[in-house]
Amino acid sequence: MMPTILEIIVVVVIIIIITKSFRLQSLLLRSKQEMFGCQRFYRKRTDQLAPSEPQTFSLRAPLPPWPQGQGFALGKINLGELEAVKVSRFKFIWSSNTQDEKKGVTFYKPIGIPDGFYSLGYYCQSNDQPFRGFVLVAREIPSKSESTHISTGIASPALREPVDYTLVWSSNDGSEERLQGCGFFWLPQPPEGYKSIGYLVTCSPKKPKLDKVRCVRADLTERCENYQVILDVGTRFSEFPFQVWSTRPSHRGMLGRGVSVWTFSCNSCWVPGQELPIACLKNLDPTLHAMPNCDQIHALINHYGPTVFFHPDEIYMPSSVSWFFENGALLFRKGDSVGQSIDVDGSNLPSGGRNDGEFWIDLPSGDRKNSVKSGNLGSAKLYVHVKPALGGTFTDVAMWIFCPFNGPATLKVGVMNYSLSKIGQHVGDWEHFTLRICNFTGELWSIYFSQHSGGVWVNAYDLEYIQGNKAIVYSSKNGHATFPHPGTYMQGSGKLGLGIRNDVARSNFFVDSSTCYELVAAEYLGDGVVSEPGWLQFMRKWGPTIVYDISILPLVLRYSMANIFIKLPVELYGEEGPTGPKEKNNWVGDERG
Repeated sequence: MMPTILEIIVVVVIIIIITKSFRLQSLLLRSKQEMFGCQRFYRKRTDQLAPSEPQTFSLRAPLPPWPQGQGFALGKINLGELEAVKVSRFKFIWSSNTQDEKKGVTFYKPIGIPDGFYSLGYYCQSNDQPFRGFVLVAREIPSKSESTHISTGIASPALREPVDYTLVWSSNDGSEERLQGCGFFWLPQPPEGYKSIGYLVTCSPKKPKLDKVRCVRADLTERCENYQVILDVGTRFSEFPFQVWSTRPSHRGMLGRGVSVWTFSCNSCWVPGQELPIACLKNLDPTLHAMPNCDQIHALINHYGPTVFFHPDEIYMPSSVSWFFENGALLFRKGDSVGQSIDVDGSNLPSGGRNDGEFWIDLPSGDRKNSVKSGNLGSAKLYVHVKPALGGTFTDVAMWIFCPFNGPATLKVGVMNYSLSKIGQHVGDWEHFTLRICNFTGELWSIYFSQHSGGVWVNAYDLEYIQGNKAIVYSSKNGHATFPHPGTYMQGSGKLGLGIRNDVARSNFFVDSSTCYELVAAEYLGDGVVSEPGWLQFMRKWGPTIVYDISILPLVLRYSMANIFIKLPVELYGEEGPTGPKEKNNWVGDERG
């Protein structure tokens, strides 16, 4: 049932109290910052820190021998004029530390570089994470390395030494007596027509030798962008303002050719949107030879396919698409009140085009409606889309699951919960998660968990596993958003304690994606290699649009309730119709996060 007017009044009062409390806390925090300044930066002596080669994270089970193919999991990748290799051995250079020990960051120099390959920059990571780092090193491919500048007629090598270094930042306060234990960050200055790919770090003010790193010819690079802050030293109150970021290619998705080198970006005055002084590599190999073939795709899914657990109180289960069609789903056309039955493979659905509102799918009428809403777990399967990521150096295995119906939401305000009778429910729910696999080795690197209008990447070392290297994916009650661990997740405003509950737990309701799946798309393999089902071309809505109108409430409550819904996921109040996988922007683009 919908909350009563009394319940709504209670919700609004609680929100007002929480809002005022939050504002008071913010004012107190701001006052303390102005009185005492921000968190200060400290340095540690290098002889007190980590060993030169830290232990690396490993997956729970050894990798199987993958089926034979062109270039997948061979340890090196051809990028056109360059060949790249992953290096995971490092020498400790310098470590930062703040008052919070866990926020320290350590910087490393790659070692054990194969003969003929060159470093492009150093690596760093936070101290509160298991070590699973690598950087790419590169060499020219002799048969393809002769490129000629039109203006000069002189052949330009793919890699060249920098002409100089610029000191970007140092932890030293300018005192000659206190150099020990300090870190110095250097940006290579590339020759004309070349780009720097990464930074170097030293523990002395002496410039590194020019042969310690290589710059890359500009046409073999792509623009990159700052991604996540790794180290933040100071603010406007600090004597040492400085930030270190992880980077990623600016153009991503299955059409993007930018290749992450896994170096870092750093500066003391970066402005969002400003172009970075470093670049990433670019994959110019048109065949993307390191991507897995069909046999390797199936082997990857069999080895890594997660088990999807549904909540023990879930009543809106998934089903296969064919079961949904066989059991009475109807195709409606604008202006026609009579629905049309749908072929089991969706062959009579309108194909292509765009989501123009002319067609939509709905549940059958009559007695079958409720039974179809409940789904059919026994027929459920994961629909798999495989695509290149990060310039073909990684493979994204996107797994889509279909539920005939998405149940109503539960509103959480502080410690109080309100089960809504309609808000949040809709016909035809598509959710997904994505496995990102390293094409150098075939290792599972991370999983993306889609959560309504957003989502999050979770590293392999933070996943929960059920068997070998098969992770667990938890589907939330009624809403079917995906999460890596059991519990209650709130979507909305955490600061206000206001949002929609996402409850996830293990149960006897599950689907094993390593066996219950169907490969529906892998465009990079070429036309006809993977046959796409007819329903995948349906670009319209898999359910009618529903907009929940709060104008039925008393005038005094409308504004407050409107403010509540603004903070909630947009799908919950009907502004987004449920579209199929191919209509989602992450089908071609990268995941949100």
